[in-house]
Amino acid sequence: MKTLLLCALAVAALPASGQNITGTWQGSLKPGERELRTVVKISLVDDKLAAVFYSIDQNPTPVPISSITQDGSTIKMSIAAMGGTYEGRLSQDGNTITGTWSQGNPLPLNLTRATPETAWTIPDPPPPPRQLKADVNPVFEVATIKPHDPNGRGFSLLVGPGGTMTTTSTTLSDLMVFAFGIHTKQIVNGPAWLETEKFDITAKPDQEGIPNEKQLRGEMQKLLAERFHLTFHHDTKELSVYAIMPGKGEPKLTKNDNGGSLPTFGMGPGRLTIRNGTMTDLAGLLQAQVLERPVVDQTGLKDKYDFIIRWTPDPSQFGGRAANAPPPPDNTEAPPDLFTAFQQQLGLKLESTKAPVDVLVLDKVEKPSEN
Repeated sequence: MKTLLLCALAVAALPASGQNITGTWQGSLKPGERELRTVVKISLVDDKLAAVFYSIDQNPTPVPISSITQDGSTIKMSIAAMGGTYEGRLSQDGNTITGTWSQGNPLPLNLTRATPETAWTIPDPPPPPRQLKADVNPVFEVATIKPHDPNGRGFSLLVGPGGTMTTTSTTLSDLMVFAFGIHTKQIVNGPAWLETEKFDITAKPDQEGIPNEKQLRGEMQKLLAERFHLTFHHDTKELSVYAIMPGKGEPKLTKNDNGGSLPTFGMGPGRLTIRNGTMTDLAGLLQAQVLERPVVDQTGLKDKYDFIIRWTPDPSQFGGRAANAPPPPDNTEAPPDLFTAFQQQLGLKLESTKAPVDVLVLDKVEKPSEN
């Protein structure tokens, strides 16, 4: 199960009436055999409700809560960046909240008002991973490339805390899409095995630390040049694309003011979560993972945002993998298609059009040796 909630702060108007819900609340989520203890601390900040939510059996790193409201005995909380919501009903004695946490499948979450004697200990959050300095130009010092075992695990591309990258079942097309931030249709003159030969890669950098996106892409570009003997030149070609454009009125986006913190993304069939990301990040994710064409950003928006999109994928999306996704529960209304979701949930438009796009024309590339 994906990380549910870690620690978050939200502010909402204090209701004019209703029982006082300030204090510490705790309860357990049970997504399977494992039990996840949660703690909610509710207080007043400038006469408004403020809530902090911890998942103390997971990594208690803060995730902003979008809103918290109290309407009589009904308590609601939501976290747009995680796609999670909570709704519960306060008991008459004011000591329990019986409710449901929803992040995909709904789960019961009943909260009990804690006392100093019964309150669970909240662990300190772990220190943040060390980031590489922005002026460092890292390379993969050691890289192992092996043909993918067709009986092995499916596609993945991961970066560990020390900066080590591992990929599973990745094609040259996948690696170039990641390294250059392009769509596979922006690769011209590729070999016949561009999208068929799959590789597993473990690449260790020459220095420890988390690289930023530019550094990570640079490492992969150097690896492709060294091990795949990749050379290319740029050209411009008019292609069918999807354009992200302004909608009617103001965008429905939550601005993130966390400064230089790195963006984080979550992806699943019909679900895309971005925290501290730009419209360029959104376009890149859509063209790399979801849509069958390049995606260009024509919004003019330059800030970083937190948001989530939920939609019902069509068979062309996610490389056809979305066709195998399970349908929503019978009691849940299916979300709209992606284009409608853009309008309703983001206040933006996603339109099919044609535009001149940069392409990479391959001059030379070879299958890599294993070591």
